[in-house]
Amino acid sequence: MTDSETTPSGRVQLDGTTLSLDGVVKVARSGAIAELPGDSRARVSQARASLEKLISEGSTVYAVNTGVGDLVDVRIPDSDLRRLQVNLLRSHACGVGDPLPTDVVRAMMLLRANALAKGYSAVRPEVIEMLVSMLNSRIHPVVPRQGSVGASGDLALLAHLALVMIGEGHAEGDAGVLPGVEALERAQLKPLTLEPKEAISLVNGTQAMTAVGCLATEDAARLLDNAQIAAAMSLEALRGTSSAFDEAISKVRPHRGHAAIAKNMVSLLEDSPIMESHKHCTKVQDAYTLRCIPQVMGATLEAIWHAMAILNVEINSATDNPLYFPDEGRVLSGGNFHGQPIALSMDYLGLAVHELGSYSERRINRLVDHKLSGLPPFLTRHSGLGSGFMVSQYVAASIASENKALTHPASADSIPTSAGQEDHNSMGMTAAWKARTIVENVSKIISIEMIAAAQGLDFISHHSSPPIVEVKGSLREAVPRMEEDRPLTGDIECVADMISKGTFVEIAERTCGFRRT
Repeated sequence: MTDSETTPSGRVQLDGTTLSLDGVVKVARSGAIAELPGDSRARVSQARASLEKLISEGSTVYAVNTGVGDLVDVRIPDSDLRRLQVNLLRSHACGVGDPLPTDVVRAMMLLRANALAKGYSAVRPEVIEMLVSMLNSRIHPVVPRQGSVGASGDLALLAHLALVMIGEGHAEGDAGVLPGVEALERAQLKPLTLEPKEAISLVNGTQAMTAVGCLATEDAARLLDNAQIAAAMSLEALRGTSSAFDEAISKVRPHRGHAAIAKNMVSLLEDSPIMESHKHCTKVQDAYTLRCIPQVMGATLEAIWHAMAILNVEINSATDNPLYFPDEGRVLSGGNFHGQPIALSMDYLGLAVHELGSYSERRINRLVDHKLSGLPPFLTRHSGLGSGFMVSQYVAASIASENKALTHPASADSIPTSAGQEDHNSMGMTAAWKARTIVENVSKIISIEMIAAAQGLDFISHHSSPPIVEVKGSLREAVPRMEEDRPLTGDIECVADMISKGTFVEIAERTCGFRRT
């Protein structure tokens, strides 16, 4: 949480400048209340009045009194300007596919309201207040997932969001999915009549890809925290050494991510009787998936930091077109709607999180292979009669392979649109959704590693480090030790849910010097 975007009462202030990723997550997932402060409302109102004066003087302004895209040269009569607003929303609302999850839609609504609150879109304050009222009343537009090419913003998806504001489209609320006008009525909200410039300001922006990106990055950070705990469990089960995490090593290759991961690994493994029991064994060094944890996971950590930095800028940016600069009385057509910063960072994030899964799968393989682990074959005393964890490694391998296909960069592709007027598109929404999917997939792999590592630790006579003892105890309350073969699907999903809720990370924070991403 930064600056003043969240008040002590948990209300997130929308001033276009101080919104944080933490604030986005709180509104999207925890139901925090959003507010448009009085000074922001005044600024927006002044900008609107200034633009209306410019229009009344006969100025030609893109998407205010002209067509859009390749129809930019078509002048719209004053008598049709309100009709243009409705037509823009209806024509652009042609997304397809499954509806976006509720948390993504809530983040979209919040981000669009915050961008408009900057005052460079020159909409009326009522437009922002309608978004905020819908958000706080839990009226969530039904927004299909597919249809954005990531330049001119997430046009199709944002149009579905905006339709509900004028009493069209569909929305989800306490009574289920209803026509937009009925959903508004239940919340005692009246549909808006949009004025010139307001439709294009609602649909022209990066808020769909940014919403998905914010939540995916939050989940990636939590997943990396859990991946470190899983790696520590595996290192103990495989009787590796923590000497590769010595601070002296990170100092001579001073990547910040490397140093942070190494420090966490030392904290997680400190006072481990297992580590102490083979401190003077003949093994010189471990395999890369044990020895290079700071180097590999540290690189992923820095990719997550990079995504956070890009998103922190984007969530407080004006991203529609044209932009109005009231102090100068200028309307400028530009390209702030282009999603390239998000597209590239989400491709990078997806690749980096995939590496967590790929890395984890190799440790799972090492745990189940008795020739590498020194543990019973496939982590069962009844190998042959039982298959133990054999096929759980197959599942991890399958997911890791699926992620390899998903890491192909969406940003490397572009298909021109609007008769060549929009001749380069970012595919940022595709990149963000792929990153989200990879994060969800890797959570299953980390879950399998934790369960397998816990099983491996059951075969070792020495105790684990204090934090790993508690982590394993928490896991065992939900997932009993495998004595005989049983379906593992429920166990994997259960631990993945515990990963999502931060159960294991809270234990690590409480019991040692572990620091979250």
